[in-house]
Amino acid sequence: MNAPVGFDHAAQATSLPLDKFDVSDPQIFYDDAWYPYFERLRRDDPIHYTADSPYGPYWSVTRYKDIVQLEVNHKAFSSSWELGGIRIENIPTGYERPSFILLDPPDHDEQRLVVSPTVNPINLAKMESLIRERTNRVLDALPRGEEFNWVDRVSIELTSMMLATLFDYPIEDRRKLVYWSEVVITDVNAPDALVRSEAERFDIQMQFTEHMNELWEERAKRPPTFDIISILAHSDRMNQMSIRERMGILVLFLVGGNDTTRNSMSGGLWGLSRFPEELEKLRKNPELVPSAVPEIIRWQTPVIHMRRTALEDVEFGGKVIKKGDKVVVWYISGNRDDTAIDRPNEFIADRRRPREHLSFGFGIHRCLGNRLAELQLRILWEEILRRDMRIEVLGKPVYAYSNFLRGIKQLPVRVAA
Repeated sequence: MNAPVGFDHAAQATSLPLDKFDVSDPQIFYDDAWYPYFERLRRDDPIHYTADSPYGPYWSVTRYKDIVQLEVNHKAFSSSWELGGIRIENIPTGYERPSFILLDPPDHDEQRLVVSPTVNPINLAKMESLIRERTNRVLDALPRGEEFNWVDRVSIELTSMMLATLFDYPIEDRRKLVYWSEVVITDVNAPDALVRSEAERFDIQMQFTEHMNELWEERAKRPPTFDIISILAHSDRMNQMSIRERMGILVLFLVGGNDTTRNSMSGGLWGLSRFPEELEKLRKNPELVPSAVPEIIRWQTPVIHMRRTALEDVEFGGKVIKKGDKVVVWYISGNRDDTAIDRPNEFIADRRRPREHLSFGFGIHRCLGNRLAELQLRILWEEILRRDMRIEVLGKPVYAYSNFLRGIKQLPVRVAA
């Protein structure tokens, strides 16, 4: 659709013929104008074929139940990097970096099992006091009575410290991790892209990998600990990886440990500012925070889509998907499907069954760090409420130019004195 800035998306979503629908355009997510497009697809053509797009032809799966059904059928729908990967845009030839999110069973299961102890319940329990201490420090240091960017002062600060802990990386250098993560996810066509080509992106990713590989080799010589790099370095299977494979798994944890939680910390504040009666529920009853956290994650939906590739001809939702076809599951649409979620466009702090969302994916690729993300968000909101902080949101979020991650770059706020 390639709509210009300021375009009337709602009118186009209503009038455009379905055979011209292409919801891959990053502009509709940058403009936060994706709602009417997916509402129409869910209603009129929930398994939709786009014959022509900048990313080639693809299928869109937009309803909750269809997304779940496809996600669990990994025998027919592959995540393999060799078939193009997990994004609507194929991994550019020559820039592949395999990791378990880009693998199918059994290789996926074996690699995931190695790194899962990093975020097991025992380790999360150990992290809780550290996360709370840091959250208190960040909130207490916020300016009062003046405007600032919540994303930078709170969301990035908290998640970058957590990322440094996961990597056992010097806390004072944590913004380097943020930069590397942002390079990985930036759309090279975005107006504010950090890099302008895949070659430039890959060069910076390799610098990150070579730096982390030095830590990998050092930690292989020490007793094992529970940071990601030590776990990898002490795994016989992972230790045999090539530098390209090491890049893949390090980048996966870099992005997974940073962007999704960060954007939920910002998106949650935006959502509650639009539904102040729900924030008041939390003020009156802070015990609702554990149920509000998954609602924040659903509301924000940090990962917009995942892509699979058909391994065989499949009849799905009344359509025939051919072997080799690109199939995109739009989590952002499934989380707004009113046939599966009651009043999905509303933020409801005490929603019944709040965990029944798609933001973490479904099936074997369900997000490994989901409990850590929830823990960080729970502690943040517990401490905001304990202080009775009055946070005024002064303007709309500025979203990232991306069709993959629903990033928030700016959210202007003011905290009452």
